[in-house]
Amino acid sequence: MLFSSINFIYYFLPALLLCYYIAPKKLKNYILLIFSLIFYSWGEPIYVFLMIFSAAFNYTMGREILSYQHVQKNPKRTLIFTVTVNLLILSFFKYYGFATDIVNSILGTDFHTTPLPLPIGISFYTFQALSYIFDVYNKKVTKQSRFIEFILYLSLFPQLIAGPIVQYKDVENQLRSRSVTLEDLGYGVERFIIGLSKKVLLANTLGSFHNMVVNMPDSTQTTLAAWIGIICFTFQIYFDFSGYSDMAIGLGRMFGFKFKENFDYPYISKSVTEFWRRWHISLGSWFREYLYIPLGGNRVTPIRHIFNLIVVWSLTGLWHGANYTFIIWGLYFGVLLIFEKYFLFRVLDRIPNKIRVSLTYITVVISWVFFSSDTASEAFIYIKKMFFMGGVPFANADTHYIFASSILIMMISAVCSTPLVSEAFEILKSKSAWFANVLLVLLLILSTASLIYTSYNPFLYFRF
Repeated sequence: MLFSSINFIYYFLPALLLCYYIAPKKLKNYILLIFSLIFYSWGEPIYVFLMIFSAAFNYTMGREILSYQHVQKNPKRTLIFTVTVNLLILSFFKYYGFATDIVNSILGTDFHTTPLPLPIGISFYTFQALSYIFDVYNKKVTKQSRFIEFILYLSLFPQLIAGPIVQYKDVENQLRSRSVTLEDLGYGVERFIIGLSKKVLLANTLGSFHNMVVNMPDSTQTTLAAWIGIICFTFQIYFDFSGYSDMAIGLGRMFGFKFKENFDYPYISKSVTEFWRRWHISLGSWFREYLYIPLGGNRVTPIRHIFNLIVVWSLTGLWHGANYTFIIWGLYFGVLLIFEKYFLFRVLDRIPNKIRVSLTYITVVISWVFFSSDTASEAFIYIKKMFFMGGVPFANADTHYIFASSILIMMISAVCSTPLVSEAFEILKSKSAWFANVLLVLLLILSTASLIYTSYNPFLYFRF
């Protein structure tokens, strides 16, 4: 079930809100858990048992590690065993086909695999479980939680499917006790509608133009079309994912949870380093805290630091999917970050900010070619077309039509990807709250109409 669906907005969510608010305090976690499990099992019911197993297993291992601390024993073996089991489950469902293909290509074998549907959100809830285990081991979580609280932490539907990746220590107290004020409810509804509008009105429209470009016959492909297509995808993935995060944060607030921000206008960044402080913040924080720093971070020799960055960014790419394109995408950013750190930092300081923002944006746009392509060869062919090396003309009649059709939504997206619209809306709320609320209702109506009358409503991060 998608947040951006009629079933969720007008049936599932109202029923949950009604049950949750009329339930006594001691039953609220149970209500949330039941609805979260229903939400998760909507598409692939069998995989709900995998998530319940993950919760039971990690909860038991967490208690085991805590018990070792009370008797002054080192729980390192338990930690290694727990991490291994989690990664094996994740790898089996997400990477076994990819690994088989690699073995076949290296050894010349012909092993066949039967594709399995990927459990929705497995990357997200596995990383949340691992963060809990690491925090217990490092004594950042010292109290034994009740199982209802832990399984709710993993299965909580607002952030279950696509994050943000919530660390247990950040919501531990909220799982035990929380309250919802009218202000919280109002903020949650506002944030949800804004996220829904970003997803439905912007991301879906942009995605249709990107599809139009990639599905063009070879005879009509042009350089300008290639740029239009990937710029539309660049904005699509931002509004798709940040819109979902907005909806998740808003939904969390409706039930008393305060999740951290996951995006901070990444396309206004002046460097790749800054971009990754603003993009998918919870994933970057996870890799930094649980992998980069334990490897030594930047408090090591330059050679070891470069090694650490390559490892982290290779795994960041692989986390997104079992494909060479994602690994190349991760390494692309890893190499850029190394160059910024060791070669470009002094040069960048002398470049005007507007030029830096433009250069960073183009650099990020190129990265999305790998992210959006099925194969590495397709990605390189697409990039050649972008830079006049693909043997295609700059433009033609089909390109002019696509450009004229998409230019307005691209301009609106460019403005909406900056703080300008958000700041203007906050000013409007302070001066005329009723008019701001009317705009929110209008956005909800437009989003609903779009969901009813159009069938194109993908969610890119479902596959991760």
